[in-house]
Amino acid sequence: MAELNVNIGSLQMKNPVMTASGTFGYGIEYADFFDISRLGGIIVKGTTVQLREGNPYPRMAETPSGMLNAVGLQNKGAQYFIDHIYPQIMNIGTNMLVNVSGSSIENYVECAEKIAELDKIPAIELNISCPNVKQGGMAFGVTCHGAAEVVRAVRKAYSKTLIVKLSPNVTDIVEIAKAVEAEGADAVSMINTMMGMAVDAEKRKPVLSTVTGGLSGPCIKPVALRMVWQTSKAVNIPIIGLGGISCWKDAVEFMLAGATAIQIGTYNFIDPTISVKVIEGINDYCDRHGFKSVKEIIGAMEV
Repeated sequence: MAELNVNIGSLQMKNPVMTASGTFGYGIEYADFFDISRLGGIIVKGTTVQLREGNPYPRMAETPSGMLNAVGLQNKGAQYFIDHIYPQIMNIGTNMLVNVSGSSIENYVECAEKIAELDKIPAIELNISCPNVKQGGMAFGVTCHGAAEVVRAVRKAYSKTLIVKLSPNVTDIVEIAKAVEAEGADAVSMINTMMGMAVDAEKRKPVLSTVTGGLSGPCIKPVALRMVWQTSKAVNIPIIGLGGISCWKDAVEFMLAGATAIQIGTYNFIDPTISVKVIEGINDYCDRHGFKSVKEIIGAMEV
């Protein structure tokens, strides 16, 4: 069997398969389906300093080969997470990461500082790319200056592994990646959802209460692959690839394009056990092709 372990900064992972924030709850919700400690990492749902109610309903819509969501970072706040969720997940035998968001740089820093105090949370994913909130979120991630500013501030306050989640809703994602790398990001995860919308023709109204939302699922995979490949040639930090992964083959494609690890998102709703199947599929792929380590396929696409 091939060695599947990979590293993201100082974060050591038993395999390259992670679950994406907002699609896997806090991990414990999936524990009845399989042994979640088999995963390389679990990124829990978006967390902010203060409680957020999220956007009004309806805030999800099915689309061809994907879905739209406008949940809006609904969560009970960082302190609730520390008091009630952390005790339930701290001893799960895999990397538990927190997706951190905010409406201002000060909010990001405060949330990161709170999470930093938790011994069993070895990394955060800084969400500067959520398209479903009116303040903060994607506003920081669509310019090099904005992205650099928030990463610089959080980096000063947070010493563990810092992953920055990038938005595809930009002119040049490579430049954004280079900007956050320069400010101390240990890795980037890409891509977050793409801006989209759905219309109810009979009612002549938008389907989502927010009109627009984040598009995810297999329909965005070609865009995500392209962005991972372009970025991998421009930065020296690891890339975590995500966007439309629904099987082991998709995951391998992302790694061949330059990703060190991958995240599975929307497909968790379709098949709760998909992440384990992807781990097994990656292992089988490496065995069939004679790779002794999964690291050998990172960026191995011949162009």
